[in-house]
Amino acid sequence: MALVALGIALIAAAITLVPWRTPSPTRAARATALRGLPVGMVSRGRGLHASLRPSSYGSLLAGVVAPLMLGFTPAGAHVVTWVAQPFGGHWLAEALLGGSVILMMVSLVSLPFAAWRHTVLRRYGLSIQNWGRWAVDVLKSFAVGAVTGAVVLAGFYTLTHFAPSWWWAFGAVGAAGLVVLLSFVFPVLVEPLFNGFTPMPDRPLRDELVAMAARDGIPVRNVLVADASRRTTGLNAYVSGLGATRRIVVYDTLLREAPPAEVRSVVAHELGHAKARDPELGAVLGAIGAAAVVVGLYLLGHWDALLRQAGVDSVGSPRAFGLVLAVVALAGLVSAPAQNLVSRRIESRADSHALRLTGDPAAFAAMQLRLAEVNIADVHPPRIEYLLFATHPDTVERLTAAREPTEGPHPSR
Repeated sequence: MALVALGIALIAAAITLVPWRTPSPTRAARATALRGLPVGMVSRGRGLHASLRPSSYGSLLAGVVAPLMLGFTPAGAHVVTWVAQPFGGHWLAEALLGGSVILMMVSLVSLPFAAWRHTVLRRYGLSIQNWGRWAVDVLKSFAVGAVTGAVVLAGFYTLTHFAPSWWWAFGAVGAAGLVVLLSFVFPVLVEPLFNGFTPMPDRPLRDELVAMAARDGIPVRNVLVADASRRTTGLNAYVSGLGATRRIVVYDTLLREAPPAEVRSVVAHELGHAKARDPELGAVLGAIGAAAVVVGLYLLGHWDALLRQAGVDSVGSPRAFGLVLAVVALAGLVSAPAQNLVSRRIESRADSHALRLTGDPAAFAAMQLRLAEVNIADVHPPRIEYLLFATHPDTVERLTAAREPTEGPHPSR
């Protein structure tokens, strides 16, 4: 009953909160926009992504196969038992040490594909990190994952140990709360580990951005500049955080490469996310989804054949962490296309907001071309890959949107 209720809540939230009616360009409009692209842009983008494809698919496959091998065989249970032996097989040692080793094994399997990807990005000039700096970032990611994983493992298996009949209820609430909490603390605690952030200098552009945010009715705590140029030549900006932690972040590469009108267009897109409360939407959908996964795990724990296959007697045992990870990996793989569809709709709405807020479709189109050129984007990806993996509308769609009339002037204009 709880799982059905969570499923209904997730569907209801998706139907009512996700902008499903965003306009889609016609085939003729897409073809016109595609023909108008600069010579070589399409082939260069497809060349990069063809080079990245083996590492991308390899990483995806490794991230699923490794958990399946550890979870749907007794291998994962044996690893947890072996790691906890020096501590007398205590359940907390199994949970923290055994679970951490399982997570590290899965991460290490995907590491060669990450290195392969870095090699390709260096060859195309998108990454300027040497291998030492790249390794430092990898170690930082492992450290963040280890700390987060330890907290989750300790909390989850404390519940399963002391509340064997009701851990699904407490765990669902805890998982939902953790998703919301991380939405607040991630920009404050984690993002500074990988980038340096400084307030945007006082100059006309900053004043224009602050004035644009005020005109849009968006309470923005900070407009920050990330020192992305020490690792990449790519251009980007984003909004992160909720409430008091919300801030707009602009790459220093964007400020260096793009004229003010195009920077305003990018920031207006990010203001669109804040205006529509997209970070909160993501937190709500993620929280409901996380709670549903916990309840689903409890129900799967009554499938005796699955437990025998994993070599465990209870899904709430730390020895079953490999099985838990395998189920989560499969759920993520199956739900990813739907999550990406939601993301594309949200990004399309933010594009429409930017066009209305700035009233400058020419700058929007110029910015999309600049992003595609500098980031070497696949401006018109294969349809199946677009449907399965794309989190944003492609460049051709965005150029078409810039040429079509918006839904009317922005209310504040």
